[in-house]
Amino acid sequence: MTDTTTPRTALTRARVLDTAVALADRKGIGGLTMRSLAAELGVEAMSLYHHVANKDDLLDGVADAIAGEIQAAVAELPAPEAAEWKAALRRRILTARQVMLRHPWAPGVFESRTAFGPQIVRYTDGFVGLLRLGGLSHDLVHHAMHALGSRAYGFTQELFDPAGSADQDASPELLAQMASEAPNLIEMLAHIAHDDPGSTLGWCDDQSEFEFGLDLLLDGLERRAAREAGA
Repeated sequence: MTDTTTPRTALTRARVLDTAVALADRKGIGGLTMRSLAAELGVEAMSLYHHVANKDDLLDGVADAIAGEIQAAVAELPAPEAAEWKAALRRRILTARQVMLRHPWAPGVFESRTAFGPQIVRYTDGFVGLLRLGGLSHDLVHHAMHALGSRAYGFTQELFDPAGSADQDASPELLAQMASEAPNLIEMLAHIAHDDPGSTLGWCDDQSEFEFGLDLLLDGLERRAAREAGA
């Protein structure tokens, strides 16, 4: 008799991580547990431990999977030339940001990781290579990586949420007190607003603020590199 049973797809680390990313996309990172992931895969939770040692190993793998998605996206960009290193770096970062925007939970995972997977290392190596292509010294590249921080991977963590916190959490009494004790802050908050909260990855980290900070840093790096070259 012919066996018509559909064969079960083999459980691999790659499949576990891909499923974890999809689950986090649907339920947020809080919904990604070993139990929920096992249920999603249709296996017992213990089966996962053949492929991920523990929750930290799972999150390390998930971060690297997102970095792999970024790597695939930046690979589609045109080959950079030395004369346009700043524009090429900007494209690379904004491409990484588009991936992050598809996975809004991912920045928090990246920030919590202390280990670097191979895809994160490859992305960072290409980033450093692009800065070196632009003529930046190793020392300036090192400073640039510190200055850019998480922005190099397409996200930032902002200081506060001017659009949401006052409206949602502050009482009229507290706002009145703040008006007298922090007039400069209150005046600023009264004049700024973010109309596209769906684009954010952090507090007030919308696209225009992200690009403003990125351009500020890249312009400064360009000027610093030019000074070093002329020294």
